[in-house]
Amino acid sequence: MENFDVIVVGGGPAGLSAAISAAKAGMKTVVIERGDYPGTKNVMGGVLYTEATAAVIPEFWKDAPLERPIVEQRYGLLSGDEIVTAAYRNPAWGQEPYNAHSVLRVKFDGWLAKQAEKAGVMIIPETVVEDLLYKGDLVVGVRTGRAEGDLGAKVVILAEGANNFIARKAGLAQELQPDKVAVAVKEIIKLPEEKIEDRFCLEPGQGATIELFGGSTDGMMGTAFIYTNQDSISIGVGVLLNQLIEKKWTPNDLLENLKAKPYVKRLLQGGETKEYLAHLLPEGGYKSIPKLYRQGVLVAGDTAMLVNGIHREGSNLAMTSGRVAGQVAAEAIKSGDISAQGMSVYDKRLRDSFVVKDLHTYRNLMTLLDSNPHFLQVYPEIAANAMHKFFTANDTPKGDVFKQIMKNAFEHRSKGAMFGDLFKAWRALK
Repeated sequence: MENFDVIVVGGGPAGLSAAISAAKAGMKTVVIERGDYPGTKNVMGGVLYTEATAAVIPEFWKDAPLERPIVEQRYGLLSGDEIVTAAYRNPAWGQEPYNAHSVLRVKFDGWLAKQAEKAGVMIIPETVVEDLLYKGDLVVGVRTGRAEGDLGAKVVILAEGANNFIARKAGLAQELQPDKVAVAVKEIIKLPEEKIEDRFCLEPGQGATIELFGGSTDGMMGTAFIYTNQDSISIGVGVLLNQLIEKKWTPNDLLENLKAKPYVKRLLQGGETKEYLAHLLPEGGYKSIPKLYRQGVLVAGDTAMLVNGIHREGSNLAMTSGRVAGQVAAEAIKSGDISAQGMSVYDKRLRDSFVVKDLHTYRNLMTLLDSNPHFLQVYPEIAANAMHKFFTANDTPKGDVFKQIMKNAFEHRSKGAMFGDLFKAWRALK
């Protein structure tokens, strides 16, 4: 049996970041990836943030296969064929060191895997980890599906994604529940560069993102997104699995509903679908974070439920948690303490970082939105009606227009109910 210092299960951003950090600290490290190569099984919306990535690969933007630096971010509330939007644009984000880039995971993850190999990491693709290996109660490696596929290790880092099979077998995580996981579906649609820049009002090479709520998911708990790539658009939508089941929709129904919206349809006009992807996304938030460590084992990325859907930060949390896991694993091995106590340093560092602190800030928000569906069903309609009346020019005095706006709002949601909603939202963010 070949032995390593660190075995990483999963070749996504969390796993590769962990491997790079461990290898740079002098650890003999291997990544085991079930796909043909890193990136083939990985799916995300497609926005990569600079600070968290640069902490793993300094000045990565000089060599990485990135799509467009994001200079504008838009939010929209859809109600039927109407939309209310807000946007922020900063041209400075189009210059080094940037704020974020759109990426295509197959390209970027493949590049990140090569950086791991340059750091000394061995990558074993097309291999499934079936279980951890034990000596008594001590974790001493992993068992793979290959013949003679046992590998020894002092520390195993689990970054297997939302399908937390090994973490569950290790007693660290629970089976994902339908109300704690989202089904996301995405298409990559080919469009000429100049059309993308014209439709999104961008300078050559610049990028934009759009997040859509309300009608984009037919009022279900979730969100939709549109991201500009170099010569394509990534469009996707995700909702909680339990609500999708209750509505008896398929993931494809979600996407087709979104693409049929006039605002979206015009942005995609003339495009050609090149890829169709679907995956599970952990949405349980702070309250669903599993136990992150045990003797010889650490849990990172989606497997640790580290996704901040409110701020669209999955890659941020994945790469940060992976980097910290790799560092802690190396420190524990060097100190000779890979006990549960030694591994607990990882938990403390994550809880002291923005990763868990941000999730804690929004710990009650998912429950609020899930139990109060009118937030994504009624309020977009109220907002759209208010904007319609406000921007319609006719012979109605403006004072009467404001009265009509308020009257319509209270017909949809009473004054008492609105104040109650404000109080609930305040409590959820307190």
